[in-house]
Amino acid sequence: MTFALSYFVFGAMICGFVASVVSDRRAARKLARLDWKELVAGLYRLDTAELTAVAIDYLTPHRGQIDMEPNKIWDSLGGYDGLKKMRENAEVMLALAAYAQRWNFEESVIVTERMRLDAASLSRAVRRIELGMIPAMVLPRFRFTLPLYAQEASSSYYLMRQRLLALYETSHACRYPALAAVL
Repeated sequence: MTFALSYFVFGAMICGFVASVVSDRRAARKLARLDWKELVAGLYRLDTAELTAVAIDYLTPHRGQIDMEPNKIWDSLGGYDGLKKMRENAEVMLALAAYAQRWNFEESVIVTERMRLDAASLSRAVRRIELGMIPAMVLPRFRFTLPLYAQEASSSYYLMRQRLLALYETSHACRYPALAAVL
C-alpha cells in the first residue's frame, strides 16, 4: 500500500510540473502574438524611484551596508502585491525585448538572454518569499530574510528595466520615450 502511494505522489508531482510548463508556454505564445502597443499597455506602473533605491542599495555594496531596514524595503516595493507586479512585468518586458529583434537582431538576442537570466533570478526570489511567508509568522529568522529576497528581486527587475530601456534607446529611439514613461 505504501509503495502504491509513493507512485501516486511521484506521478502527481510529474503531472504538476508538466502542467506548469505547458501553462508557461501558452502564456509566452500569447505574449508573442501581441503587438507593441498591447504589450506596453500590459505593463503595471511601479514606483521607479523607490524600486531603484532598493536595487541600488543591493547592487552597490559599501561600508556599513545596512542602509535600509527590512520593513522599509518591504514597504518601498509595495509588499507582496508589488513583487507580483514585478514578476508579471518581467514577462512583458521579455516579450518587448523579443519584439525589438525586428530592428536590431544581434543586440536584441543578447539582451533578451541576459534579461531571461534576470527574470529567472526575480522569479526564484519571489518563490522564496512565497515559501517563506508561512514560517515568517512563527520564526523570526524568516522576517529578516524575506525583505532580503525582495531586495534581490528588485535588483533583478531594475537590471531588466535598464537593459530594456538601453535596447530601445539604441534600436528604436522613437518608441523609447513611450516605453520609458510606462516603465
